Amino acid sequence: MGLPHRLHQQGVEDATEHESDSVLATEETLLNTIAWAPPGTLGAGLRHSRDRVAFPARPSRCILVFTPEGVAVGMALYFYNYSTWRAKPGIYLEDLYVKLSERKRGYGFMLLQHLAREVVAMDGGRLEWSVLKWNEPSIKFYESIGAKRMDDWVGMRVDGEALVKLAGDGVFQ
Repeated sequence: MGLPHRLHQQGVEDATEHESDSVLATEETLLNTIAWAPPGTLGAGLRHSRDRVAFPARPSRCILVFTPEGVAVGMALYFYNYSTWRAKPGIYLEDLYVKLSERKRGYGFMLLQHLAREVVAMDGGRLEWSVLKWNEPSIKFYESIGAKRMDDWVGMRVDGEALVKLAGDGVFQ
């Protein structure tokens, strides 16, 4: 199974409109790092090395939604997480995308509903994701299905040179 080219291309075009310098993914890198396995296969593809912590070969999962005619029009890219506060597993939605021409037809809801059902089936604690502050249409949609803003939390990230420096042996200053 592969990432439908037009779906990926449109998703990157939409993302680059606001975040052009942040998008490093290509169709090839996505295909090589996403597990296209059926949902619910926890722990599939673990690799072990003497010198490294065990890590999933393809930690992300992807589900697609299709029109009745069989055309892929949306995707949800996600991974499993764990909440120490709830002592339960969950799902973190990394990316939800529905083609612009297919929005407001229930496809985004179907993708989120599928993930919610998976969380409930594994007796999980929550389904969570981040949304850019400027994306008001998405925020309104998420709130309409019961999602709550987490105003007490601040997103943090280490990437690029800061990540390499943090991973190194030296002292970070």
